[in-house]
Amino acid sequence: MATAARDVNTETTAHPNEEAVVVRFAGDSGDGMQLTGGQFTLSTALAGNDLATFPDFPAEIRAPQGTLFGVSAFQINFGSEAIDTAGDMADVLIAMNPAALKSNLSGLRLGGLIIADEGEFGPRNLAKAGYAVSPLTDDSLAKWQLLGFNISQLTLDSVKPFGLGNKEALRCKNMWTLGLALWMFDRERGPIIEWLKAKFAKNPTLADANIAALNAGHAYGETAELTGPLKQHHIAKAEAEPGLYRTVTGSDSIALGLVAGAQLAGLPMFFGGYPITPASAILHNLSKYKEYGVTTFQAEDEIAAIASAIGASYAGQLGITSSSGPGIALKGEAMGLAIMTELPLVIINSQRGGPSTGLPTKTEQSDLYQAVYGRNGDAPLPVIAARSPSDAFDCAIEAVRIATQYMTPVMLLTDGYIANAAEPWKVPDMSTYEPFPVTFLDHVPDGGFRPYSRDEKLARPWVKPGTPGLIHRIGGIEKQVDTGHIDYNPANHQAMTDLRQAKVAGIADSIPDQAVDLGEAGAKLVFVGWGSTYGPIHQAVRRARAKGLDVAHIHIRHIWPLPKNLGDLLRSFGKVIVPEMNTGQLKTVLRDQYLVDARPLNKVSGQPFRIAEIEAAIEEALS
Repeated sequence: MATAARDVNTETTAHPNEEAVVVRFAGDSGDGMQLTGGQFTLSTALAGNDLATFPDFPAEIRAPQGTLFGVSAFQINFGSEAIDTAGDMADVLIAMNPAALKSNLSGLRLGGLIIADEGEFGPRNLAKAGYAVSPLTDDSLAKWQLLGFNISQLTLDSVKPFGLGNKEALRCKNMWTLGLALWMFDRERGPIIEWLKAKFAKNPTLADANIAALNAGHAYGETAELTGPLKQHHIAKAEAEPGLYRTVTGSDSIALGLVAGAQLAGLPMFFGGYPITPASAILHNLSKYKEYGVTTFQAEDEIAAIASAIGASYAGQLGITSSSGPGIALKGEAMGLAIMTELPLVIINSQRGGPSTGLPTKTEQSDLYQAVYGRNGDAPLPVIAARSPSDAFDCAIEAVRIATQYMTPVMLLTDGYIANAAEPWKVPDMSTYEPFPVTFLDHVPDGGFRPYSRDEKLARPWVKPGTPGLIHRIGGIEKQVDTGHIDYNPANHQAMTDLRQAKVAGIADSIPDQAVDLGEAGAKLVFVGWGSTYGPIHQAVRRARAKGLDVAHIHIRHIWPLPKNLGDLLRSFGKVIVPEMNTGQLKTVLRDQYLVDARPLNKVSGQPFRIAEIEAAIEEALS
């Protein structure tokens, strides 16, 4: 059942010690699979395993029950070794209905275990999923281990003493399933029981029913252990540096990073946002941090959201806004306003499949062109990309630093996978972070006040409205060099365009040189990634190098401007391949900037890269 090598001495024991296991919970969007996966993740983190998760939501708000459109899944990869991805093929698939089985079977490795709720495999549900006969009985699943039992009925039996109606009782089915999974991987029930008591504090009967279902699923595992494919598997703790750890999603991490960045800058924060999948959680998280000087505002639309954030920056706060691709498109004109007025602003783009509404709940990296080039006029702004949920914390701080030190809007790119996925994060010691306090101009300088005068970074002064002697105008019409007066003069527009471009280009002076994440410069082959492709690229390159293949991995955080040494570094490699969840956007930027023969490896399925896909590309490139 493991995706990694097993200890041969424990291979045949009743409780084998696995190094890494991938489990996928799948069911109807009303079956509570995300909640089940989230609580299993909590128990796994408390057990000391390294982990990575992938919540896979249906795009429909509420598809007809039991249909393929409404399948919701949650995948977790956990083990005693370093985990960089949510896993390729699942070792265990827990399918709550026929549609869940059909939608997810292709992602289960041969010989893997299927646990199916046979109580849901009646004629009506089978027809909805497109099955003529039940796959549990026609030998079509012979390539896998199959364990089918009536989870629905077992759940009803376990909660019968609490007098719930049939529909309400079946809602406890996910807890029964979770109890079985907790037993299967030797997890403690205590933290889940306490969570249930807190969740249903106002309805103790529901709490008790769910706890009974949880315990019943656990007990079923104990009694069924001696026969069939259901066995208990212990996963040893992963090695970890001492410290305080918590599990974070990308949205959690960004919110914390923005708060930390504002503290390091010495600024109160204003967040103006509008709900959109998968970016909404950032607004939800930031609303919890009022005691840190955070003001959150849910606007009536995307344009109002970014305009309010620009207004906050004009008033002397740190303006923040976030969205996904369609909302970023709506914010485009206002981003140009922030560039023209040269005000600090952080824009988070949680990318999803496009164009237009596209794939709202699926992941993609197709907004890189939009981030680097997607505004009218020559309107450069710096772009940063997070590579994982935990990395988003430092990326958010970096976005705040650049925005406030260079008086510019900054775009921070994540995607649906990073936003929703979870992993352990070591809470950092904030005393190790260098503050970058903001200084407002609060007096009339010698020679008079010039709103568009510039410092050594080419940043203009930041002035709070109402400061005596520093009256000025800003707006979207071209400004005169230094004075900020409206000026349509051709030479002035050339000069201001060049200054704004030079300011953003100069940010490269304050970012680190690009490092090689794995391998050495000058290798025969390098894979260059950005964003959430980090995990599969890193694992695939690590495995290839273990086979003796001359391959390296570079992962870029600063997308624009690019690190100053990147061109020379790329030219040192024999071949350059750029895996992206788009049709080749970073590849085109690298070709444009450095004239290197960067070759694409593209995927636009709404799903993350698998390690095996990168491994196959390595083998092909070096064959």
